[in-house]
Amino acid sequence: MNADNRRHNWPNNYPNYHDLRDYFDTCDRVLNIKERTAFESVVTEAQFDTDEGRWHVKTADGRNAKAKYLVVCAGFAAKRYVPDWPGVDKFKGVIHHSSFWPDDDVDVKGKKCAIIGTGATGVQVTQAWGPQAGEVKVFQRTPNLTVPMRQRDLTVEEQEQNKKWYPELLRYREHCFGGFLYTFSEKNTFDDTREEREAFYEKLWQDGGFRFWLGNYKDYLFSKEANQEAYNFWAKKQRARINDERKKDILAPLQMPHYWGIKRPCLEYAYLEQFNRPNVDIVNIKNNAIVGFDETGIKFEDGSHEDFGVICIATGFDVVTGGMTAMGLKDIYGNTLDDQWKKAAYTYLGTTIADYPNMFHLYGPQGPTLLSNGPTTIEVQGRWINDVIKYCERNGVKYINPTQEAQAEWKKKINHLSDITLFPTVKSTYMGGSKPDKAFEQTNYAGGLHNYGEDIRSVLPKFDGFNVVNNVAAAA
Repeated sequence: MNADNRRHNWPNNYPNYHDLRDYFDTCDRVLNIKERTAFESVVTEAQFDTDEGRWHVKTADGRNAKAKYLVVCAGFAAKRYVPDWPGVDKFKGVIHHSSFWPDDDVDVKGKKCAIIGTGATGVQVTQAWGPQAGEVKVFQRTPNLTVPMRQRDLTVEEQEQNKKWYPELLRYREHCFGGFLYTFSEKNTFDDTREEREAFYEKLWQDGGFRFWLGNYKDYLFSKEANQEAYNFWAKKQRARINDERKKDILAPLQMPHYWGIKRPCLEYAYLEQFNRPNVDIVNIKNNAIVGFDETGIKFEDGSHEDFGVICIATGFDVVTGGMTAMGLKDIYGNTLDDQWKKAAYTYLGTTIADYPNMFHLYGPQGPTLLSNGPTTIEVQGRWINDVIKYCERNGVKYINPTQEAQAEWKKKINHLSDITLFPTVKSTYMGGSKPDKAFEQTNYAGGLHNYGEDIRSVLPKFDGFNVVNNVAAAA
């Protein structure tokens, strides 16, 4: 794919839905992915037979499949989450959850609209609906500490000039904490003078993207005082964009709602400016929660009600673990992963699970996942999985199965890497906060992609932490 990838050019540095689909079509023309894909196939059960050395996979439409290896690529946001609000099905207007968004634009012209939630979807929908809708009310529990995207057009000429560096740039990403082309500063926050800090922050801010998050001073996710400095700069920049004092205090309060960067910030290009429009308002529902719906609108805890014509439910997903626990995965003893992970998730290396032989997962629990650039993490993990399978095939291995002891040690490492930071101070999506009944635990590897790659590579080729079972013929 590399040569064909270098023939592809992008319109800008943050491509949209249509641009991404064009790229996926390019990938398909080269790799013929569709020919080997069963679309609209919902896996309802999968279990490994140790005697046969095969996975048995069942789908909702009654099909069965067998495979020696099972690679779970459910992603971190495959299972949507909607609070258990009574009356949602009674609403007579237009209502969509972000996970089932229509291909065609939602018509909001002249209509009164509600956006429930201010995660990534809430931010994006606000930017899209603000200029078009008759009225927009955004319902927020916690402000999204957004950072500027800095989207810009890319010329064919500059992309062609850069393509000779692609191999080196792709390698360099894997040596950076978040898998981007930048990483944390070598300095601590207070190594610099106030003026130097201000200049450093300003450079990160103007360069945009996630630089203010994952290219900042190296101590700000560990030190409360350093984190406060970063937040003070953030609040100053964002409050200056908002005209109304009441809205300033809801969207960018002077007092931190939580430490900066321990909830994933969203990229935006004109989010806060939408609230300067007379038709767009922000409503803090932390102390007046939504309690239900009826035919015409939304009910609130204080007994009030408001009518709407269009509602966007941007309440997110059962993040990181939800996609895997919804598949009916069973270990070799018949226990379901859903039951096993109710109190805490356990993996080995963020790619395998004890008693699920020859099963691997990508961009999921206990990998760098939400603290990294997705494609970079997938490449690091995917290469490792590919190498493991190649080794097994060349050496007559029937299956590999991580030990409970190795898995427990990996869990300790995940917890330690998180506990020395500020992450455990709030129940964010990193810490199981995407839905109320999830376990409070770190679900990501917080030590950086560069260290993670070294950790998973270190167990090969000896397969430290695995029981390796050979084929009978190979063993003989």
